[in-house]
Amino acid sequence: MKKILVSKCLLGINCRYKGDNCKSDAVCALGEKYDIIPICPEQDGVLSTPRDPAEIQGNKVMSSSGKDVTEEYERGARRALE
Repeated sequence: MKKILVSKCLLGINCRYKGDNCKSDAVCALGEKYDIIPICPEQDGVLSTPRDPAEIQGNKVMSSSGKDVTEEYERGARRALE
C-alpha cells in the first residue's frame, strides 16, 4: 500500500495553532486506499498548541507576536521528511 503524509489536523487531531482541528472526512477516507502517516510539523518542531499564528515573511517564519519561529518550522519539516 502506498504511503501518504497527512496533516494531523485534517485527521481530527487538535493540533492547529488555536488548539482545534479541521477534520476532513474525505481526507480520512484516503486511509482505505493508502497507508496514512500523520504529521504536524509545528508540534514536531516543538511549538506548543495552542500557539500564535505564524507566516512566512521574507526568509523567516514569524509569529503574530513577532517571535522568529523559523528554526522550529525547519525542525518540524526535517522530522516530516524522516
